[in-house]
Amino acid sequence: MTSTEHPPAGEILRQWRQRRGLSQLDLAAEAGISQRHLSFLETGRSTPSRDMALHLAEQLDVPLRERNALLAAAGFAPVYRERDLDDPALTPALSAVRLILAGHAPHPAIAIDRHWTLIEANDAARAMMGVGDPKLLTPPVNVLRLSLHPDGLAGRIVNYGEWRAHVLQRLAREIDASADPALAALADELKGYPMPPGARIQRPPAKDRFGGIAIPLEYRIDAGVLSFISTTTVFGSPIDISLEELAIESFFPADPATAAAMRAMAV
Repeated sequence: MTSTEHPPAGEILRQWRQRRGLSQLDLAAEAGISQRHLSFLETGRSTPSRDMALHLAEQLDVPLRERNALLAAAGFAPVYRERDLDDPALTPALSAVRLILAGHAPHPAIAIDRHWTLIEANDAARAMMGVGDPKLLTPPVNVLRLSLHPDGLAGRIVNYGEWRAHVLQRLAREIDASADPALAALADELKGYPMPPGARIQRPPAKDRFGGIAIPLEYRIDAGVLSFISTTTVFGSPIDISLEELAIESFFPADPATAAAMRAMAV
């Protein structure tokens, strides 16, 4: 199969249905069609119309990039555009991203693409990342590689084992959701990194302040250890592939000492 060929549209639908853990009956009921019709589509006995392909992709929460692939396999032109982030049409969106990053000061925040490539960072995030090996800071910068690589920030992450497990679990969920082979390759690479000397494997149970719903990043600086919890922000209704794949990672102080330290460093 060449790079310009696609699996049949029915096979793509079947793969996404199975990835989402749905039976044919489940998906047919959600989509408002008969199971027989869906079976014909998946086996290739029928070809989905453009509207049906988009309707089923919506029910299956297929990423926009893969919806285009489904349309191409069914013989239709792509619907969703993919612009470079420096395209003037995306200037308002990127301006909003920069406002969010700046407004999160004095705490670190970054904007990343679907492969965790750094797009933008505020001053606090740049300061934290700037201690890594220059080779890892040469664009394009992958922030997960930078954080877990022995020559990156690994030696400064006090709870490296715990944080590494959190990162790999999150990547596994993203791979399940997107079927992105580049993310799978990144996960395999990160799994191969050695544990830095002196890193704590996991948090003692008595110190679990968040009931298991958040894993803090404990980051050592000269003045002590900073502790952060993070949240992810995405665009709610993107119509462009690049915007759908853009996310903002915002780090919040996990304790009063970290909040005070970040305020002091910003002065």
